[in-house]
Amino acid sequence: MRTPWIVGVSGASGTPYAASVLRGLFEAGVAVDLVVSRAARLTLLDETGLSFRDAHWRTDLATWLGSEPGDVGYWPAGDLAAGPSSGSYPSAGMVVVPASTAACAGIALGLSKDLLQRAADVTLKERRLLVVVPRETPYTRSTLQHMLALDEAGAVVLPANPGFYAGLATVQQLVDFVAAKILDVMGVKHTLSTRWTGDLGAGRS
Repeated sequence: MRTPWIVGVSGASGTPYAASVLRGLFEAGVAVDLVVSRAARLTLLDETGLSFRDAHWRTDLATWLGSEPGDVGYWPAGDLAAGPSSGSYPSAGMVVVPASTAACAGIALGLSKDLLQRAADVTLKERRLLVVVPRETPYTRSTLQHMLALDEAGAVVLPANPGFYAGLATVQQLVDFVAAKILDVMGVKHTLSTRWTGDLGAGRS
């Protein structure tokens, strides 16, 4: 039986992080169910100039990633009757990348205002792994409280904070650093980053 990872893309800035995670999942041969919020479509258009349309999602996804996607299903964000809205729908877990503060709040409070939030709520209630990747900074008190609530509910809160060691120099390397951290938490093998060996400067070319 197909058991996908659900990838939710919310409206925070940081769509390159989502693209890098998706490419990593497909390269590892992992099945994916994709949910892109309405706000995320606006952010994607602003950051890349690309549209993401329900009727042409596969073509638009391939254009966004720069390659043909692997095993992927797509659920419109407004479809609250979709598979991931039910705990009986099999999934390995879910990652929300990037996670807007609104998405963090909605998931923490169990609002389920769209499929992304509902799928995340289901992931928590079924005790599956939920990884939430907030990017916005600085954080307000309420957002910090929401992230604490997510942690207490069993989610992994993984802020999109790139590291600068191992000779990272390009924007894509910094994006891939964060994606690598996400995939590590998900238990997905990848080659997106150079692992620490204990030797200073070992990652520099």
